[in-house]
Amino acid sequence: MRILVTGAAGFLGSNLCDRLLAEGHSVVGMDNFITGKRENLAHLAGNERFSFIRHDVSSYIFVPGKLDGVIHFASPASPNPASPMGYTNLPIQTMKAGALGTHNTLGVALANKARYLLASTSEIYGDPLEHPQRESYWGHVNPIGPRSVYDEAKRFAEALTMAYHRFHGVNTAIVRIFNTYGPRMHVDDGRVVPNFIKQALNREALTIYGDGEQTRSFCYVDDLIEGIYRLLTSAEHEPVNIGNDVETSMNEFAVIINRLTGNTAGVTHLPESRGEGDPQRRQPDITRAGEVLGWEPRVPLEEGLGRTINYFKEALEKA
Repeated sequence: MRILVTGAAGFLGSNLCDRLLAEGHSVVGMDNFITGKRENLAHLAGNERFSFIRHDVSSYIFVPGKLDGVIHFASPASPNPASPMGYTNLPIQTMKAGALGTHNTLGVALANKARYLLASTSEIYGDPLEHPQRESYWGHVNPIGPRSVYDEAKRFAEALTMAYHRFHGVNTAIVRIFNTYGPRMHVDDGRVVPNFIKQALNREALTIYGDGEQTRSFCYVDDLIEGIYRLLTSAEHEPVNIGNDVETSMNEFAVIINRLTGNTAGVTHLPESRGEGDPQRRQPDITRAGEVLGWEPRVPLEEGLGRTINYFKEALEKA
């Protein structure tokens, strides 16, 4: 297939491009580098099956030639307001990527009669009242809070995707991505994995806000990409959760990071500073992924973190 991937220079987008090329497909990458990094695609220079278009997906999209697939990954994704790449610092761009970008990419899929895959997120569940979160759960989201620029953009994107499927017959799929980590995450991403690893490698105490009992479920990037690829090549149209269903508290996670890095500085607990709507618990129900895709995560947390720590060591040395 010949496939358009938006957000191709991002953490997930670039890893997805690699997988598609490894499977023998041709890829047209698209990114405006607002949060993506050129170096994530540098190794693809000279690859005859990869081409790149620098473009903002919120503007009309034209890709010459026939496309068999369109994968819309373009969007800021970090919730951390301290990060320059956080969506609370890029609110208008985030809304436009989720709304106008989805509209434009769906138009490309419609014109090409292509398979369309939307990258949605666990954030559509908000601060969930259901635990773990199933695809049938409608969420608990503040529509006007600071996180709403991301949450509601993705919820709108899902609604528009299903509208194109029902009204225009576009062959659509929706993946709801839970916390993912791995090589090519940005050092200053602002989320817990890069924050903890960076502090540990600098031999600093890991910063935990509150009592540390808040949880996340961490999925290694290779597992996530496998699930996305299976969804792309399936006939599934309804949303599918892809993530790891092993729940880990911040206290447990800090102990693992310090042990793997040999950091003896321990942890520092600071007063809780949860952003408005920041979920206290996050864990996917991945039953549907197993049923419709035959997928489950396979990389153990400590193995995936070991690979990620090695990547961050090199990134920090270069910096």
